[in-house]
Amino acid sequence: MKKSCLLLLLCTAFLISCEDQSEIVPSSDELSVVQDVDMTDFYLYTDQSDDTGKIANGKGSIEKCYSMKMLNKQLDVNPGLYQKMYNVEKHARQFIAGKKPTNPGGGNGNGGNGGGEDPTDPPTEYQPLTINVIVNIIENSPNDVTEQQINSQIAVLNEDFNNSNSNTNSAPSEFANLVADAKITFVLADVNRRTSGTTNWGTNDAMKYSSQGGIDVTDPANNLNIWVVPQMQTSNGQILGYAQFPGGPDATDGVVLGRNFFGVTSGNFGGGRTATHEVGHYLNLRHIWGDGRCNRDDFVSDTPRSDRYNTGCPEYPTVHCRNNDMTMNYMDYVNDDCMYMFTNGQNDRMRALFASGGIREDLIN
Repeated sequence: MKKSCLLLLLCTAFLISCEDQSEIVPSSDELSVVQDVDMTDFYLYTDQSDDTGKIANGKGSIEKCYSMKMLNKQLDVNPGLYQKMYNVEKHARQFIAGKKPTNPGGGNGNGGNGGGEDPTDPPTEYQPLTINVIVNIIENSPNDVTEQQINSQIAVLNEDFNNSNSNTNSAPSEFANLVADAKITFVLADVNRRTSGTTNWGTNDAMKYSSQGGIDVTDPANNLNIWVVPQMQTSNGQILGYAQFPGGPDATDGVVLGRNFFGVTSGNFGGGRTATHEVGHYLNLRHIWGDGRCNRDDFVSDTPRSDRYNTGCPEYPTVHCRNNDMTMNYMDYVNDDCMYMFTNGQNDRMRALFASGGIREDLIN
């Protein structure tokens, strides 16, 4: 009798234990949702020397993009920025991994941890979305930046983020099936103008503060702010533009462009694609070469690994790190007429920002 009672008690305890465990151990489906992602390859600081990004341009030199140097500066003065951007990156990787939970993918197509999908998988079909744009123009004389110039910039952004660039069909066969239609439409919501005697605005974000002669940001949670200034110049040359990555301060969130590189103007960088490049940064895309040697990653599975930027209109193939460079990608430094694609992997990174819990979730309309 005692043995029977003891056996009954043990069985009861076992059943209770099983019931308790069933409440705290997730099912296999739940595990695929809450799985962690590898962040060991994550980095923010880049080795940006004074010569980084300089391109010979007639009488002097230009620096096509100042975004990474600006990020380094922000990291130096904002102790909490690293963790915030780490969280943005982790959310992006979880979003991408959740699409293909059994496939870890690989950064830059070489087995890293940022990709999530096999680049040979068919692209995800995303729904179209719309982003409102506020253009903040600081000019030396009224209407230095014309309405036509503004409209041309919005048109170029819509071409590039909807895969209607006329050169897209020129993609080499190696990359042809990777060309993404991001399905992002930009709508001009408002134009703010301010006349100023300042001709060179540098890179200290002064154009974003009315107290410093600039124009304050407009509702950055719900609008992409673009500032247009007469010129940005440092001792190293003229700067085309720069952007703030997701996670930075609200007061400075957006993209800054020099007037000659805003919209369709003239010259190698007069096709409006400086904005496309900088909006790519604003939507969490890195430079395609990872801003470092071959072991640096842009955290995208279907972009080839490289160790340098390209300029001009390079011939195909251009080989670095034993790969053919995707020189025609918007996140390289080539001339405007020679860049014409985002990849499906880059599109996944951008779309992660708008997913539930994404840092730019409220931006879409």
